[in-house]
Amino acid sequence: MVLPIFLLIVGIVILLFGGDIFVKGASSLAAKMKVSAIVIGLTVVSFGTSAPEMVVNIFSAVQGSGDLAIGNILGSNISNIFLVLGIAALIRPLTVKEGTTWKEIPLGLLAVLMLFVLGNDVLFGGGTVDILTRGDGIILVSFFLIFIYYTYGLSKIKGEREKVETHSWTKSISYIILGIIGLVIGGKFIVDNAVILARMAGLSELFIGLTIMAIGTSLPELATSGIAAYRGHVDLAVGNVVGSNIFNILWVLGLTPIIAPIKMNPQANFDILVAGIAAFVLFIFMFTGGKFHRHKLRRSEAIVMLLMYVAYVVFISFRG
Repeated sequence: MVLPIFLLIVGIVILLFGGDIFVKGASSLAAKMKVSAIVIGLTVVSFGTSAPEMVVNIFSAVQGSGDLAIGNILGSNISNIFLVLGIAALIRPLTVKEGTTWKEIPLGLLAVLMLFVLGNDVLFGGGTVDILTRGDGIILVSFFLIFIYYTYGLSKIKGEREKVETHSWTKSISYIILGIIGLVIGGKFIVDNAVILARMAGLSELFIGLTIMAIGTSLPELATSGIAAYRGHVDLAVGNVVGSNIFNILWVLGLTPIIAPIKMNPQANFDILVAGIAAFVLFIFMFTGGKFHRHKLRRSEAIVMLLMYVAYVVFISFRG
């Protein structure tokens, strides 16, 4: 019991260190490449902070733990919006670019709807079992490639950029690489030891995936977005979460059934619904608060999101 708790704390320390230097490197790279921070947040940062989810899902697919793989992604996307963005917006209200409001956030919602359709073969295809096949994985990955192409187009659009501290190319890239390593190692330490502690308590695999595992693999996003918000890199904080959620479903969950098909637990449909509600709530909050607060996530809305996350965790705790 003592060793898993100690390794859990070590993982948190490594994670925070990785998140700090990752933000420094990513924001410096954005400035040196003369592209907006939102593009870096949607791609480089999202890929790095989604690395723990990918590690977990690859191992889950190989070991045949479908509930863990699905729960990890759905739980991570829910916690990314309600928990990560909620905490980041408490640190500093987040102004969201109009393009993110009308394009990237709805794309995240579309990814959730695609997962619902592809994962419910009995409901939509007349099948006998709900399963994410290799074909479904290829469809998700194909949409991910379209998203990357769209993001590449964003990088060509000139716009207002944040003033950030810049470093040499070597130092910026080194910070990013070291940050990713720290995020992955820290996330792995946290997840592995949290699961050990959770299984000691006799919790189900789906519940572990939706809560302990999801929060653990979302810690890189929390560290990155929280530090980015504190440092005033708002675009990086928002782009990290929105991009990570798109990465999680289209890339990580797309790649997972290509490695090994995943049987869908019908119980997970509720969690898909909540993931969709989370994306929809984020979209709606972009238009509340009057014309002077449009496209802005305020502290009052952050509190609502955090309360919604607490309510969700309490519900699935009773569901088991």
